[in-house]
Amino acid sequence: MNSQNKSKHKALGLLLLAFIAPVVIAKLVLSLNLYHGGATNHGELISPETNYANLGVENPQPKEWQLLYLLPAHCDEACRERLYILRQSHTALGPDQARVEPLILLNSDSDLSALKDFNFNTQPINTALSQWLDEQQLIIVDPLGSLVLRYPQVLGKEANLAQGKALIADLRKLLKLSRVD
Repeated sequence: MNSQNKSKHKALGLLLLAFIAPVVIAKLVLSLNLYHGGATNHGELISPETNYANLGVENPQPKEWQLLYLLPAHCDEACRERLYILRQSHTALGPDQARVEPLILLNSDSDLSALKDFNFNTQPINTALSQWLDEQQLIIVDPLGSLVLRYPQVLGKEANLAQGKALIADLRKLLKLSRVD
């Protein structure tokens, strides 16, 4: 009889363990930040309410995807690498490059001499968008004018190349899934 009670308690303990252990393990994984979700984008997602209209800007290229870059007052080597990666990323899109427009945003003090080796469209920027864009980041904008993904400045040629590949991967995915043309 004593052994029967032990086997019942053992069975009950195993049953409780089977139901409680996954909850405890899940709580540990989430609290230790070991799970990173199912996101496949490489850029940083921008909140959905951030768009040209909210920033007081008219969409410069309606019905086209845009790659934005704010040209700084002094374009150093890192800035020139960003411009190069922007051009190469656009070229790497192949047949889809007609759907994407790289756009260089200009302040009154932007270094225009940096653009002599590149053939980019330029657009003056207002203060609301200028304050929002900083530190030489790249931004993907959808055809409706919503700012979608941001890629912060990275240092070094290898890091810029890796970010360019990530930008291309994200753009291809967005263009493939886009229902707005």
